[in-house]
Amino acid sequence: MYAWLIINQYLQSAKFDEIYDYLVAAAAKVDCELEKITNYQVLTNLSEIIEKRPDFVVCWDKDVRAAALLEKHGLKVYNCAGAIKICDDKSLTYIALADSHIKMPKTMVSPLTFGLDADMSGLVDVAISKMGLPFIIKENCGSFGAQVYKAENRENALEIIQKIGKSEFIIQEYIATSEGRDVRINIVGGKAVASMLRTNEGDFRANITNGGKMHNYTPTKQQEEMAKDVCRLLNLDFAGVDILFGENDEPILCEVNSNAHFKNIMDCTGINVAECIMEYIIGEHKSYGK
Repeated sequence: MYAWLIINQYLQSAKFDEIYDYLVAAAAKVDCELEKITNYQVLTNLSEIIEKRPDFVVCWDKDVRAAALLEKHGLKVYNCAGAIKICDDKSLTYIALADSHIKMPKTMVSPLTFGLDADMSGLVDVAISKMGLPFIIKENCGSFGAQVYKAENRENALEIIQKIGKSEFIIQEYIATSEGRDVRINIVGGKAVASMLRTNEGDFRANITNGGKMHNYTPTKQQEEMAKDVCRLLNLDFAGVDILFGENDEPILCEVNSNAHFKNIMDCTGINVAECIMEYIIGEHKSYGK
């Protein structure tokens, strides 16, 4: 088989290149040539490069427009454009799951301001009345725990909102029982293939990038079922699902990553998620093509 791996033209650092190389190597193990194609090539030169038409596409970028354009040309894309869009915007993730059984922190979505200067003091006051303090402010788009802030008081919240400028954001209830710890579960094809516990004694965020530590961990049945249900509801072929610890360790969804970096979880568990992904896609695509 011949397939494309969609990567971002502007994120070709060693950290990202390593992930791409793992996926290419994993594809080779299942007799698939996986060629790296940038989102720039897709959006500017698709009519020419598609002459060598791939059997399918693995989209390891968050460029929803590139993924959607590929789908318009009849290509099967893993993950699909709709799923990438929902996961890359935390407000859309919340909205997509708001009518489901998935337990999430209390959440408020910032209103659209068209980039105009807006007084958010009223929004902050409503959040305080509904969630108390502290609470979490998350820019809608962000990775590796960046663009996530803890507001300790009203003034601090307004300072954070001013600092992030015109970025849209959500405000979420602070889950004190999960301070500095969460569970990452990688789901592929509806199955939990790898998981780890992340802890951080110096930060409310458990992310490894922010100094967190990783530990081998077997998720509870409730945590695993939540991760699988989230991926099913969001139409994800593969994802990293982050889960917080509520009262009595009740699972609470933190966020969903449609193209979660898997190097840390491989170092922690020895499981190569890239191989799980490519084995699943090859098997699923053969069934899809029948």
